[in-house]
Amino acid sequence: MPDPLAEVRHELATANRILANEGVLDAFGHISMRHPHDPERYLIARYGAAELMQADDILEMTLDSKPAQPTNARLYSELVIHGCIYQARPDVHSVCHHHSVSVLPYCISGVELVPVMHLGAVLGGRVPFWDSRDEFGDTPLLVTTPEQGRSHARALANHWMVLLRRHGATMAGRSLRECVFRSIYACRNAELQSRALGLGHLTTLSQGEAELCGSHSLTPRTLGRAWEYWTYRLRKMEAASGGFDAQRPLPDTLPKTQAGKSSARRPKAPAKRAAGRVRKAARAKPR
Repeated sequence: MPDPLAEVRHELATANRILANEGVLDAFGHISMRHPHDPERYLIARYGAAELMQADDILEMTLDSKPAQPTNARLYSELVIHGCIYQARPDVHSVCHHHSVSVLPYCISGVELVPVMHLGAVLGGRVPFWDSRDEFGDTPLLVTTPEQGRSHARALANHWMVLLRRHGATMAGRSLRECVFRSIYACRNAELQSRALGLGHLTTLSQGEAELCGSHSLTPRTLGRAWEYWTYRLRKMEAASGGFDAQRPLPDTLPKTQAGKSSARRPKAPAKRAAGRVRKAARAKPR
């Protein structure tokens, strides 16, 4: 039976790998999207690094962050970040949580993150902070309980980004591609803001500039252009690396013969090959 969500799963898996390729997600972090036909559910990958995700890794969750169908797949521990935002914000259709090194200095220092270039306007009007310590005391700095998830969602409020003190950031978008765009350019903006602060002087966009730039950057035309570029960059990287094949043995797990030796023949060293050719030629000479 055809999967009615096949195209959606493919796009969400692609979004995972784009964000990894662009340096937003690494071994940790995750992105989700609201179910296109059922607003009471959302889609997110199984537990694992974003760079490895394929369409069949995408799972369907309820807004209580429980699997919609039974699964043996391991799940992210911070699913409530996504479910609680979808519950609180009907206008949000995609959520990304990450720990980008460009944004973390602001999470650590408490310095306000502000738009400093036109594409950085996708930060939104203001980027609030959320500190788990305020309500929950000492924790492992993970958002894992419904109470923590709801508190985090309240801090996001009607904004598009929230910084988690000493932890990372959460982005929201009205679509998957918008969330990817906001996530990437929020990190670019943070990097540029840090560089400008290092030079000793910082100018920011005015409120009017931020509103106009943000509206222009989030049009379907601009989002489509960026998505095409990031997809092309991803394909180039995956083609150059041969892609990810979970079935392919790693170098230290080559198949073994019954004798316990590698079944693959080792290539002879150049010197040994040359010596072999000399001996063969000598044997071939008439006596």
